[in-house]
Amino acid sequence: MPRQLPSAEEAARILARKRTRPPHRPPPPAGRGLSRLVKELDARFGQGAGALSARWREIVGPEVAKRTEPVKLIKGRNGGPSTLEIRVAGPAAAIIQHQAHEILARVNLFLGPEAVQKLRIVQGPLQRAETAPAPRRRQAPLDAAVEAKLAADLAAAPEGRLKDALIALGRGVMRRRNGG
Repeated sequence: MPRQLPSAEEAARILARKRTRPPHRPPPPAGRGLSRLVKELDARFGQGAGALSARWREIVGPEVAKRTEPVKLIKGRNGGPSTLEIRVAGPAAAIIQHQAHEILARVNLFLGPEAVQKLRIVQGPLQRAETAPAPRRRQAPLDAAVEAKLAADLAAAPEGRLKDALIALGRGVMRRRNGG
């Protein structure tokens, strides 16, 4: 015998009594789940040469930093000694070799005690990008009277690149003379 479907009022009564499933919660943010793993990996493997290269000048000093750059940090197997490989520009390798103990002490001060026990020196050109020169500031214009005097002094000069260069030179001299 076929079953009869409930009427609209009966269906509304049944649905009012029946508990529905709770809505699905969104997953937690990925950072919450990964933060513990990242902390464990950082404690296990350390910061590496990336952290060193960002602050290399601070760590070893400006004179050594001009001639060197960190390449990689090699972890020893089974708790063996770690090695820091640095690239040295040209003949400065002999000087850097004499400063190896001081460099190791400074690196260990940054990374932690006994983080690096050996220093490997590789000669070659430095790979870091040279810092771009600072953009030139626009100079404040000269006073109108000074500009008029400069134009009058150079009125006899022939038009062209030479006159333009002389005007630029005169403006520079006048700015320095006026303290600007």
